[in-house]
Amino acid sequence: MTDEDIFMQKRLLDLSEQSYRNNHYTFTGFLTLAEQDLFYQLLAQRPGMEYTISGGSEGCERCVIRFGSEESLGYEEPFPIVCVEIAPALKKFAEDLGHRDFLGALMHLGIDRSTLGDIRLGDGKAYLFCLAKVSGYIVENLTKIRHTVVRCRILDEIPEQSKPQVTEETLIVSSLRLDGIVAKLYHLSRSQSLMLFREKKVFVDGRCMENNSGICKEGSIVSVRGYGRFVYQGLVHETKKGNLSIQIGRYGGVH
Repeated sequence: MTDEDIFMQKRLLDLSEQSYRNNHYTFTGFLTLAEQDLFYQLLAQRPGMEYTISGGSEGCERCVIRFGSEESLGYEEPFPIVCVEIAPALKKFAEDLGHRDFLGALMHLGIDRSTLGDIRLGDGKAYLFCLAKVSGYIVENLTKIRHTVVRCRILDEIPEQSKPQVTEETLIVSSLRLDGIVAKLYHLSRSQSLMLFREKKVFVDGRCMENNSGICKEGSIVSVRGYGRFVYQGLVHETKKGNLSIQIGRYGGVH
């Protein structure tokens, strides 16, 4: 574990203890999958911590942890997350903008990455989940991405277009082992798939998965750095040759 990892775990523990001592909710910024895994490692050592986790909408990869609970504190406090719609001012003159374009423009404003969550693309627009404290600044100052003039607004409700796009696919695999499913889905050799696990690039429900022989459980969301994300939806049937037909949902338009 690096010094940065140790510092992050101390910060997470401090937020949990602040919530307990001061009788109010505390929140992290948006955490990467690796940072979420550090939290789950800490949770294994201190299982009594009260928390909930959200990225602003279902299926988000970058998430905020809220320490405290309504049962212990006697009240409920929502996550300080809002959704900002980023749309071209004139659609017919808009460039074909990708995730890197939107993120690059946001970072150019000097915004801390931990205040920004997932960016979802759809219908020629981007939907940014961010902390409420930076949303006003983004709306006022993000006016151009590359050569495209854009308009930003804070949404009162999460629109359908911002929800994750999931494409269902059927795969034939020899077993429910994670390395086999990853290899099949992303057209990799078993050795290439194994290397992803060794390099700590595979996460299951926010936890780093180094055990390549682990079994996929129905409903688990698997993130593979550099390749994408999918949800394991379950076993369909066993083939005549003894292989397994499984269904997965591949995420698209989410970064």
